[in-house]
Amino acid sequence: MVSPALTAPRGVRRLWALHEGRLAFYARGTLPGGCFFVATEAEFDDRPGPVRDALITAIGGWRDLMRTVASQAIELGELRADTDVGQLAFEIHALGEAVVTAVRLFRAEQVAAYARRSVLDRLRALSPTPELLPEE
Repeated sequence: MVSPALTAPRGVRRLWALHEGRLAFYARGTLPGGCFFVATEAEFDDRPGPVRDALITAIGGWRDLMRTVASQAIELGELRADTDVGQLAFEIHALGEAVVTAVRLFRAEQVAAYARRSVLDRLRALSPTPELLPEE
């Protein structure tokens, strides 16, 4: 999921590739029971201990990666200088998590399309060079 995205050009295209890779990973059904992290977050979010600590480390690492990639996009001039990378990483992560549970309740194709469109619209709005991103 992450490695292929890291082959995309640095900046906004790499950030987009991370989100797309995550959606593609879920669509392949690699995890038939759903995402372990999403499934356990609600159970362990208020239970101190090693499982909670491991979740914080893993999910925090993912969000740190998105913040780093977003910061690189700012340095390259592909995201506006005033972009809040923490906010952007939170939004992209939240939309990815929403897909995990929503595809089990609603039409999977529509759910993924909504998450895709939401992140694409957000990145295009923040980018002085939106032509680097796909149209749809």
